[in-house]
Amino acid sequence: MTTGLKKFKKKKLLRNNEYYDFQEVQDNLYKKSKDDVKFKNLMEIVVDKRNILLAYRNIKRNKGSITPGTNFNNILKLAETEPRHLIGYVKERLKDYKPESVRRVEIPKDGGTGKRPLGIPCIEDRLIQQCIKQVLEPICEAKFHNHSYGFRPNRSTHHAISRMTTLANKSHLHYVVDIDIKGFFDNVNHGKLLKQMWTLGIQDKRLLSIISKMLKAEIQGIGVPQKGTPQGGILSTLLSNIVLNELDWWISSQWETFKTKHEYDRTSRYRALRPTNLKEIYIVRYADDFKLMCRNYETAQKSYIAVKDWLKERLDLDISTEKSKVINIRKNYSNFLGFKLKIMKKGKKKVIKSNINDKARKKIIKGILERIKAFKKNQNAQVVNRFNAAILGMHNYYRYATNVNIDFYKIAFLVSKNLYNSTKSIRGSTGKKSKAYMKFYGKYNFRMTYIADIALFPIAGVKTRNVMNFSQNICNFTKEGRKIIHDKLKGINYDILKYIMENPIQNETTEYNDNRVSLYVGQNGKCSITGESLQISDMESHHKTPRKDGGTDEYKNLTFVVKDIHKLIHAVTKETIENYLNKVKKIINEENIIKLNKLRKLVGNCELYIN
Repeated sequence: MTTGLKKFKKKKLLRNNEYYDFQEVQDNLYKKSKDDVKFKNLMEIVVDKRNILLAYRNIKRNKGSITPGTNFNNILKLAETEPRHLIGYVKERLKDYKPESVRRVEIPKDGGTGKRPLGIPCIEDRLIQQCIKQVLEPICEAKFHNHSYGFRPNRSTHHAISRMTTLANKSHLHYVVDIDIKGFFDNVNHGKLLKQMWTLGIQDKRLLSIISKMLKAEIQGIGVPQKGTPQGGILSTLLSNIVLNELDWWISSQWETFKTKHEYDRTSRYRALRPTNLKEIYIVRYADDFKLMCRNYETAQKSYIAVKDWLKERLDLDISTEKSKVINIRKNYSNFLGFKLKIMKKGKKKVIKSNINDKARKKIIKGILERIKAFKKNQNAQVVNRFNAAILGMHNYYRYATNVNIDFYKIAFLVSKNLYNSTKSIRGSTGKKSKAYMKFYGKYNFRMTYIADIALFPIAGVKTRNVMNFSQNICNFTKEGRKIIHDKLKGINYDILKYIMENPIQNETTEYNDNRVSLYVGQNGKCSITGESLQISDMESHHKTPRKDGGTDEYKNLTFVVKDIHKLIHAVTKETIENYLNKVKKIINEENIIKLNKLRKLVGNCELYIN
């Protein structure tokens, strides 16, 4: 449920790249990789000071950056280091790289079926991994298959669901091969992975040696691993996609990308392929979770056996025969990424209908009951906002199921008695509907429940939303692709809103924290001065009239701005003003300066002018 598009990260990442003048370097790597250039001197780019400072900036905004490794350091330790010393540290460390041991943490798997091991490298090793990732990602993105969607820039679970739906609805591929790889992340063959990287054009031996050492970093309490890419490391997801990229292209070559003389005429190409003995098969992959879509049972069964053998022979990976099978989705559901999909009648047509799958449904109910239980201990705004944030997050992820409204209506019914009894003595008959409530649930006519004078978001208040295929023109490493990304990132972002609701500012009033939620919605997710999309790591609420001058925490006295603008509002010295004007020069203009000066005057500062 947390693997959505994560839009709030995208524009920030691109802005970071541009801020450190590293975007052109990445664009060049991407273009060369498209042209099949072999890269022999990547370490020079890895230790480039721009890349190191960009890596620090990118890991700093990550929630995991405060998680300590085996040396007990976190991002705060790096934050104390001067930039020139940080650059020197990374360069020196990479001369003879020896990773620190990895901290092992176990977290519950979805559905409560055991625990998933995570490997948490030390923050210094995470910084180095980020430096390497920023260099490898554009090279790999140029070589990855179009229809792998897991842990790649701009792609999400919903794109994978959309692709599967399109193949079933438009191409009438109703036989699905479900393949479950046994312990994929724990069983990746290190030698094979390094050879795959070499084939992709990553042929800097020094860099490959460093990655080999990272893979063999000692795991605390376990020892030195002989295989696997521990989940938790920054590089792990990219490396896992490199491993399975070979599978993507092998399956694709069976039909989808098989060369014919009709490459630019889709209909003629299809007609040319039909009489052959080739297997019509398509892959839709999200990390190690993938589907093969086929036209008939015979092709599906042959594909199942072929892929099982290929995984074993080529990658030394086994599949779970209990969980892997061929499914006719006209008769049975196929589970994928928290959804279950099946062909149903719709008028004269037969199309895919989707629901929340059974395991995800149980997890949702369990999560709601836990949050209802929290009301018994505390009835403050913070607990209510966390409940509302959870409901909003669930709705945001599962709204792409065609029957999501039916599913959540049933879930609401199942928890309604518990909610009623648990809040009987603490709920009020009247209260406040926040701007977030009115935006997302204002059109519904549910019976209201107020706790701490705040309206609870209705559990059944969700409608299906059409899922869209991923546009292959979107790309972080081309000007045209970035323009599409910037154009798409408009308006309110569910992830940011959820984050604000779940993470109130400590030692601030309930009114202040509640109004931050309303501000984000009221400003449509934009900085009130520049119009830039607000990001979790780059947004601050400003008191128009300062508290010392009698300003309050009420809504009309607050505004959300990006951090550098907030610094400019309060900046006094010429040096500080020039420093921050230089930082925001790409996003500010004369109209913005007028708005900025109004806020500066309210806090008692002089007006600013730009040339």
